[in-house]
Amino acid sequence: MRRSRITAYVTSLLLAVGFALTGAATAQASQTAAATGYVALGDSYSSGVGAGSYLSSSGDCKRSTKAYPYLWAAAHSPSSFDFTACSGARTGDVMANQLGPLSSSTGLVSITIGGNDAGFSDVMTTCVLQSDSSCLARIATAKAYVDSTLPGQLDTVYSAISAKAPAAHVVVIGYPRFYKLSGSCVAGLSETKRSAINGAADYLDSAIAKRAADHGFTFGDVRGTFTGHEICSSNAWLHSLNWLNIGESYHPTAAGHSGGYLPVFSGTA
Repeated sequence: MRRSRITAYVTSLLLAVGFALTGAATAQASQTAAATGYVALGDSYSSGVGAGSYLSSSGDCKRSTKAYPYLWAAAHSPSSFDFTACSGARTGDVMANQLGPLSSSTGLVSITIGGNDAGFSDVMTTCVLQSDSSCLARIATAKAYVDSTLPGQLDTVYSAISAKAPAAHVVVIGYPRFYKLSGSCVAGLSETKRSAINGAADYLDSAIAKRAADHGFTFGDVRGTFTGHEICSSNAWLHSLNWLNIGESYHPTAAGHSGGYLPVFSGTA
C-alpha cells in the first residue's frame, strides 16, 4: 500500500512537471512568434544617405525609401517597422536617440555603426585635401582609436540592444571598401591613399565583426557584393567626392543599397 502511494505521488509529480514544462515551452514559443517587428538602427549607411528619395519626416537624418532597411521591410512586411537610423550617428547617438522602439516583440534588428566614431569624415577630408603622408598618419590615428576605444563603445550599444530586445536576431553590417585599385580613375586621390583607405575599411570591419560575434550577433560583410562596384570601377555603387552635395560623398548609391547591402542583409536576416 505504501509503495502504491509513493508511486502515485511520483506519477503526479512527473505529470505536474511535464505540464509546467509544456506550458513554459508554449509561452516561449508564443513570445518568439510574436517577436516579428523589425527595427533598423545605425548611421548614414543604414539611413540611406546617397540613395536619394529621403523621407521628409526624417529631416537631417535623411532616411531613404531606397535604403536597404526600407527595401527589406517593403518586401517582407514585418509586423512593425521602425526606421531610426540617422545620418552622422555615432554609438552615443544610437544609445540616446534610436533604441526606443526596441522591445520583447522585436524579432529583427539591423545596424551599421562605428565609422563616425572612428573619424570617417575627417579621414576622408584629410586624404582628399592633404598629402599622402598626412592621409596615412590620420588613418593610423583612426586605427589606434579602433583598437583602444571603439570596442567598448560597440559593447555598450550591443548590450543595450540585447537587453531591450532579448528575442531579436541582430545583424551588424559592415562597410565596403571604397576604391577599385588600378581602376579607371585618372584623377583624384593617389593610389597610395586609395589603398590605405581600403585597408582602413578592412580594419574597421574586422573590429566590428569581432565585437558582433562576441555578443552572438550576425555580421553582414558587404565587401564581397561591392567588389567590382567600388569607386574607380566601371559601375560604381558608391559616390565619389561630390562638391554639389558633399554629404553624399563616399556613400552608397541607390544601386549600392539594392545590389550591395540588401542581398547581404536578406541572406543573414
